[in-house]
Amino acid sequence: MTNKEITELIKLISKSNLTEFKVKDKDFELTIRTEGFVKGRQPAIIQAPTPQVVSVPQQMPGVSTTPPPAPSEKPAAASAAPAEKAEAQADGNYVEIKSPMVGTFYRSASPEKPAYVNVGDKVGQGKVVCIIEAMKLFNEIESEISGKIVKVLVDDAQPVEYDQPLFLVDPKG
Repeated sequence: MTNKEITELIKLISKSNLTEFKVKDKDFELTIRTEGFVKGRQPAIIQAPTPQVVSVPQQMPGVSTTPPPAPSEKPAAASAAPAEKAEAQADGNYVEIKSPMVGTFYRSASPEKPAYVNVGDKVGQGKVVCIIEAMKLFNEIESEISGKIVKVLVDDAQPVEYDQPLFLVDPKG
């Protein structure tokens, strides 16, 4: 399983009601547990509620017998954004490199090593810009755009959320 596939799995599981997910393939085994996981607890069987019919004997003034409209849901394709997607900022001049997962942000591979990128550095598509630690796994985050780093938006060793902006990049730089 590739790093990107694991990242996508983590995103999908965090958006679902799952509390534990396991996959095993030959020598590879992966277990993902969410905050709702309770050890030793049996999985709950989820049943859809049965619809109830309510009859209105006569029309009363100001009472509608039509059911309320069903809540609209966003299409699944629109909510599934690609990992490390760079989106344009409101002013249109800079592009954000966003976190593809929840974890701890690190600017370098270790405290003794230099940061992957600094303000003023030019980055190309596929260049590692930082590491995000998630569940004891260190994930290298690559830039999906080319340009010049204008600002680092997160301090080293700070927690980050999914889709949180990490860097501002000038694509013209």
